[in-house]
Amino acid sequence: MEKFDIIDKKILFSLQSDCRLNTKEIAAKVDLSVTATYERIKRLEKTEIIKGYVAIVNKEKIGKSLIAFCSVSLQLHSKPLLNKFEEAITKIDEVMECFHVAGTYDYLLKIVVTDMNQYQDVITNKLAVIENIGQVQSSFVMTEIKNETAYKL
Repeated sequence: MEKFDIIDKKILFSLQSDCRLNTKEIAAKVDLSVTATYERIKRLEKTEIIKGYVAIVNKEKIGKSLIAFCSVSLQLHSKPLLNKFEEAITKIDEVMECFHVAGTYDYLLKIVVTDMNQYQDVITNKLAVIENIGQVQSSFVMTEIKNETAYKL
């Protein structure tokens, strides 16, 4: 874990709240000079505490209203087969997140699509064609209760 102090935490909080803030605005919030703030932000980027900057898009406004979580079990668990599965999953655009998990299943996928027809297409033509898949269990989101992007520090 990287070391950072209260000022770094304030900078990170500010950027997580609104990454469009300029250095001068952040400096005012953290009570530091613009130059010192700029240097801290660059250090946070260089050490990859800040991995990047993004716009959070409203998925409903772009027609992506169906979210499914798919638990996937593989038949065999050799390192080459795990790598092959992971490489194939990264090429499926509708898979927004993929986690290698412990428990009953091997992977948990978050799939976001327009509707059930598109979901069926993803499962049938993109996921089911990956070799070594043993079982897929799908759960569909009824209501999104909480979706945070900012980490509390």
